[in-house]
Amino acid sequence: MSDKNRDDELASDPSGEVGLDFIRADIHEARQQGARLRTRFPPEPNGFLHIGHAKAICLNFGVAEEFGGTCNLRFDDTNPERESVDYVNAIKEDVRWLGFDWEDRLFFASDYFEQLYRWAEQMIESGVAYVDSVAADEVGDLRGPWHEEGKESPYRNRPVDESLDLFRRMRAGEFEDGAHALRAKIDMTSGNMNLRDPIMYRIRHAHHHRTGDEWCIYPTYDWAHGQSDALEGISHSLCTLEFEDHRPLYEWFLDQLPLDEVEELPQGQQPKQIEFARLNLSYTMLSKRRLRELVEEGVVNGWDDPRMPTVAAYRRRGYTPESIRDFCHRCGITKRKTTVEIAQLEHCLREDLNRRARRYMAVLDPLKVVIENYPEDQTEEMDLVNNPEDESAGKRKVPFSRVLYIEREDFMMDPPKKFFRLAPGREVRLRNAYLITCREALLDENGEVAELRCTYDPATRGGSAPDGRRVKATLHWVSAEHSLPAEVRLYDRLFLEAFPDTLEDWKAAINPQALEVRENCRIEPALASAGEEPVQFERLGYFMRDPDSTPEKAVFNRAVALRDSWAKIDKQRQQKEQGAEKKRQKHKS
Repeated sequence: MSDKNRDDELASDPSGEVGLDFIRADIHEARQQGARLRTRFPPEPNGFLHIGHAKAICLNFGVAEEFGGTCNLRFDDTNPERESVDYVNAIKEDVRWLGFDWEDRLFFASDYFEQLYRWAEQMIESGVAYVDSVAADEVGDLRGPWHEEGKESPYRNRPVDESLDLFRRMRAGEFEDGAHALRAKIDMTSGNMNLRDPIMYRIRHAHHHRTGDEWCIYPTYDWAHGQSDALEGISHSLCTLEFEDHRPLYEWFLDQLPLDEVEELPQGQQPKQIEFARLNLSYTMLSKRRLRELVEEGVVNGWDDPRMPTVAAYRRRGYTPESIRDFCHRCGITKRKTTVEIAQLEHCLREDLNRRARRYMAVLDPLKVVIENYPEDQTEEMDLVNNPEDESAGKRKVPFSRVLYIEREDFMMDPPKKFFRLAPGREVRLRNAYLITCREALLDENGEVAELRCTYDPATRGGSAPDGRRVKATLHWVSAEHSLPAEVRLYDRLFLEAFPDTLEDWKAAINPQALEVRENCRIEPALASAGEEPVQFERLGYFMRDPDSTPEKAVFNRAVALRDSWAKIDKQRQQKEQGAEKKRQKHKS
């Protein structure tokens, strides 16, 4: 559908919507007045996207879809020393995986390098930009602290011809890095530091992943961003609150340029920047710079390590795009800085996977069980439901034999009062199989339980007793003969502190138990043909097959446990914070 048709379609619906957030309300009003809607998601290709970027993706592509507009994917690739084509490809994969499509609207700031350069020359000729030759480390000193006026550079009033000549020679590669910079001439007395003659171009003799060695001067983000928006005809530039102080600069740059000459920009419709609160997630670090440190220092095994908060890591861990989109929707769009509990994200995943994930049995810490009265040469196939929430998922056959494995934690020699699982002399149910009773526990040379000797009741096939007797525990199991070897990786929160980004020594808060590897697990044979979808290991949680899997041994990552084991800790923390806040308020009054 063309932009014009989308405009007409929305304009013909006078009812609008109720309960819109402030961004959607602004867009709705603009659309009602016949304005075109075009948003963009503008990542810098200097790392992988994290969950905060997912919120921005859902917002930019989401409002475009909701209001009949379009959304561009544009890489702001103005820092060649940190960028690579690998990051570009990873970001594209993440956006597609989340369920969004930019169609033929893929752009790069580097597409506009020539136009940005020409506009920079025009600004020099107009007297609103100049080449500064002050050393880079002195520029900050001249700008001063925000509560004091800055000092003008001695080169601020350099003749236009001299600045123009130097700028062209900068492009030609005559100077070393840092020798000169192009700065906008705005207001060194402004209380907004971004308006104190910001830098537009720096000299950087660095290879660019798209333009190669064609350029040795590169535009700064502030100079390239708004102008790229204009060249693409962007109507709404949606960004997080840290760019709120940059908005006057964004608008000032646009005001200096002949935007009426830009074909993509409708007459009189200049790009509009609107800020919203970034996503903050408890027990999570969402600083790309610090995430890069974790990768480069080997704290984690790459950007897609399932302990990381990157989209690629969530995908590898077993999160679904639907759960992440649902989470971003529930977070909402506000101007107020808040922190969302990570339990909310985990809840969205559990809710989604409970409906769709197929159930299987796996034993992570195997304890051998021999059913002494079961025929040695006999194997049965038990019928198990694939998903009780979805009848269409059907059933599967699971082999049952004389020797089984159960979880070691499901047996205790001397159980406490409220332990209802297996113990000497106690009867339990094996999921959809039989009732068994433990007769003896065999110990190894270290005194550890090595094997259980049990008997079964043949009349209880399917797990229920004809005489109506009841047992208090149902255990999952796998056949020793038919089960397959597997490695299972259990992931926990990467940080032990709820707000690691507020800590001076944030690395000290890294959870040393964030990854536990179980190498001798056993899984039911049906898991050998499980695809690339998350599954539920009954009683254990939701899991995803990892790319490290081999034909000889499957590897599974736990996406999330069936229950929130941190709920009590989080509740105590929240109560402590509420108590502290009440004390502060009482002290103020």
